[in-house]
Amino acid sequence: MGIGSVSPGVAGVLGFLAGTIGARAVAEIGTGTGVSGLALLDAMAPEGVLTSIDSEPEHQGAARTVFTAAGHANRRARLIAGAALQVLPKLSDGAYDLVFVDGDPLEYVEYVEQGLRLLRPGGLLVLHHALAGGRVADESNEDDEVVIIREALAAVKESEELSPVLLPLGDGLLVARRA
Repeated sequence: MGIGSVSPGVAGVLGFLAGTIGARAVAEIGTGTGVSGLALLDAMAPEGVLTSIDSEPEHQGAARTVFTAAGHANRRARLIAGAALQVLPKLSDGAYDLVFVDGDPLEYVEYVEQGLRLLRPGGLLVLHHALAGGRVADESNEDDEVVIIREALAAVKESEELSPVLLPLGDGLLVARRA
């Protein structure tokens, strides 16, 4: 479909994290073709529900096919077509165990704000592409996407409510636990 998916390592860590915290409610920003969503669904509590947001309905159709083929009931994946920054404010505060961010990098700062609002205490915020192909570490790189990702990483680091760790998996995976 012309889009990249998370690496097997990132999918493995997502599943590990969801399983470790016994996730029952997960929000995903960027459905893609369902690779990350499937990793999350496979590891979540059996009654858990994945809420996945994507602006491309055809991506969600592909993801639904993947979830169904893997044996997950339709009720376990709530797929919402729309712009993430319009949908996220409608989701309930403190209702999610894990929020996975794999959407538009130019909106990462807002995703961090929304993710923090959505997470329950002890919940996890996970940002994909946190290293932006190594470009984040290059201080001379002033591309918009890189600058915004740096700002999002700084917001996580400076938050008194989040304890982060940066994992060198895929394109960088930032995991932060909410106090």
